[in-house]
Amino acid sequence: MRQFTAVVNPTAGGSTGAATLLHLARLLREAGAELETEYSHSLAHAQDIARRAGERGRIVLAVGGDGIAGGIGGALSGTGTVLGLVPAGRGNDFARALKLPADPAALAGILLHAEPRPVDTIEVESAVHPRTVVLGSVYAGVDAVANRHANNARLLRGSASYYAGGLRAVTTWRAADYRVTVDGEVHTHRGYTVVAANSPYYGSGRLIAPDARVDDGLLDVVMIREAPRSLFFALMNELKTGGHAHRPEVRVLRGKELRIEANRPVPYGADGEVDATLPVTVRVRPGDLPMLY
Repeated sequence: MRQFTAVVNPTAGGSTGAATLLHLARLLREAGAELETEYSHSLAHAQDIARRAGERGRIVLAVGGDGIAGGIGGALSGTGTVLGLVPAGRGNDFARALKLPADPAALAGILLHAEPRPVDTIEVESAVHPRTVVLGSVYAGVDAVANRHANNARLLRGSASYYAGGLRAVTTWRAADYRVTVDGEVHTHRGYTVVAANSPYYGSGRLIAPDARVDDGLLDVVMIREAPRSLFFALMNELKTGGHAHRPEVRVLRGKELRIEANRPVPYGADGEVDATLPVTVRVRPGDLPMLY
């Protein structure tokens, strides 16, 4: 029977991580699985716990949102350790991409019986972060500002915090001139953002890259060019369905490696956690992480 180590972010989703795990833990143990629970006090601590558990041959469960999922997934990328997700955060976008169920019994069934399948990860390099590995996406521009606002929101939760953060970010954003190099080919772009997507979703369920797949060995590069703010608000609304991808203001490329540069300091983020400034180099790591889904 499987042996699990659950790494819990105790502050995820308004401190719901531990509560989310309770019912699931009972189901796993009743089925005969062994489960130990560890509470992290930082992302680096969560990564250390996960690595040590993997070295003991245990399946690691990341309990929380996209930050802990991406942080632990990045730490385990290339090690052969199997990762499962217990979504309990505000966004849960990578769990959404894997189509993981919210129902504890259905999720327990997957964790107990699914065979591990490899997914791609994303390697991120910049002057501030020499090497970081994440799962879902890297985004440079107004969405990084929006994510910063959402992370600092105290009254709003879930998608509401991201939407409010987006509105606040757009009202103050100045279009940037980007230089985007995809697999050696240079593309110039003036606009709102550049997103390198492994997962179709970011920002709490927004379908930024509808055709992105977690196991195809490629990144979808989504570029939204300069447009009137009224049109950008319409684009934000279309992110719910992916309809924005058909607009002429949106360009989608695909590749294995890209470098994003800009003519002024532009913030970038990754899975809601990395907060730095361009330039950044992003590479896909094909099939580098076995996961249960």
